[in-house]
Amino acid sequence: MKRFLTLAEYGAGALVALATAIPIHALVHPGWDVALAMLVGGVIGMASHALLGSVLGALIGMFQVMVAGSLIGMYGGMFFAMRDAMQAVSWTQTNAVAIVFGVVVVAGVQLYDRALRSRVGG
Repeated sequence: MKRFLTLAEYGAGALVALATAIPIHALVHPGWDVALAMLVGGVIGMASHALLGSVLGALIGMFQVMVAGSLIGMYGGMFFAMRDAMQAVSWTQTNAVAIVFGVVVVAGVQLYDRALRSRVGG
């Protein structure tokens, strides 16, 4: 069961990242001011995190969804928007970067969670 939940967590991370990257890619184009793009990306990211987190949190746990989702939403949104504002990227590149970013963030949160749960001092 734990292995399934881990796969579900990675899937949720990828889903939150895609839900963040796709509207940003549709809205932000090369030539946008980078600071404005990052602000818009952060707002879109947090909105997608809140919407998907409310659904996915009940399925795989609030800690896994909310911590990873907020990192993906805020920082991923800013990263995706900055990337789109600075260069022309395709939908395929946008989706691939989003999926990888979402999975990496979930892996980082899982490592952090394990470190918190491990016994200190043996």
